[in-house]
Amino acid sequence: MFKETSREVLDFIHKSPSCFHAVYNLAQLLKEAGYTELKECDSWNVKKGGRYFTTRNGSSIIAFNIGNKLDNYHFQLTSSHSDSPSFKVKEKAELKSKGGYLQLNTEGYGGMLCATWFDRPLSLAGRVLVREGNKVKSRLLAFDRDLLLIPNVAIHMNRAVNDGFAYNKQVDMLPLFSAGECGENAYRNLLAEELGVDEKDILGSDMYLYNRVAPSIWGAKEEFISSSRLDDLQCAYTSLKAMLQSENENGINVFSCFDNEEVGSGTKQGACSTFLRDVLQRINSCLGFGEEDYCRAIAKSFMVSCDNAHAVHPNHPEKTDAENCTYMNKGIVVKFSANQKYTTDGISSAVFANICEKANVPIQFFANRSDMVGGSTLGNLSSQKVSLHTVDIGLPQLAMHSAYETAGIKDSYYMVEALTAFYNTDLKITDSDEIEF
Repeated sequence: MFKETSREVLDFIHKSPSCFHAVYNLAQLLKEAGYTELKECDSWNVKKGGRYFTTRNGSSIIAFNIGNKLDNYHFQLTSSHSDSPSFKVKEKAELKSKGGYLQLNTEGYGGMLCATWFDRPLSLAGRVLVREGNKVKSRLLAFDRDLLLIPNVAIHMNRAVNDGFAYNKQVDMLPLFSAGECGENAYRNLLAEELGVDEKDILGSDMYLYNRVAPSIWGAKEEFISSSRLDDLQCAYTSLKAMLQSENENGINVFSCFDNEEVGSGTKQGACSTFLRDVLQRINSCLGFGEEDYCRAIAKSFMVSCDNAHAVHPNHPEKTDAENCTYMNKGIVVKFSANQKYTTDGISSAVFANICEKANVPIQFFANRSDMVGGSTLGNLSSQKVSLHTVDIGLPQLAMHSAYETAGIKDSYYMVEALTAFYNTDLKITDSDEIEF
């Protein structure tokens, strides 16, 4: 069961080399499960017992299924994100250098571990905007071949590299594209050829580098999984799987996956946007409820914000708190932060711990060392637009924001089990001091 779930996760990630591909693949899973797609610009007709999803920008998605009774109308939500740190190709993409080398002009997206991107096969994935008659259409594109590489400088020419080196993204991180065989406009011509369109009909693109090294299950007893983009597609897949195999007759189960978490979530499709609020308000209105009903429903709702967490590093255990630290294959991580970078509080932690106990899923607790600044995640940002009881959780992993991250073989299964139990539980929140299961 552990290996089977992990293989599903790794297969999904392998097929999702960009946030656009991830959302497309999530949408396909929803369609196969009988969910109806709703367009934001169309009129919605949602009903009790219905299953629906909508997307924004092709890189964020929200799905929901509606109970038949709604006696205690509220939302039970999970959130995750579709993006991962990478390098984005600039609009004027080609850089010619000495000797006829052709490089791609890129800029960093998010906070990546730069050193992990060197000397490995890379390719390109994202979306291309193509003119078709009097329309402009978005086309997904992923090159399924080794196309690029960022070469290291030999140690003979950079003797201090192992003593600490500050990488300059405009100098050190540019990928090599050609040794000189390509002519003018080679990059755009390559896009056009792959899509089967004229180069002049390409009007824009959002293309990113991705690591071509395949995901793997490894270790003396196959205890580990490694892949690009575990943060946060591991949570995106497992939370969707949990929703697809659960239902709540008295409420509305919601799955949300947002783009741009790695750059602050402050976009039209990010967790800090109006996307979630817009969808919840439209559901409320379509079901015939008013503004007062919506406010009451939100007050009774609960979100599980799912974004991966740091496991104790075997070489550097001193980097984590002495007690509030987590390990791979030991269960789901509940994340705490006194400065509210994570939204977990005593109430939300107690609710989630109770659900996990009933589901027989182990949990762990994480807090940063008090002398180190940690990261942030989705929960506190989405709450700026939709204020909910929220617990921040994740799956323990090593090398977060590396081009190749590592996690435990068991934890994806634990996440599916815990979130299935969450979605199946009819939470009755009557007050901040009292929640009934």
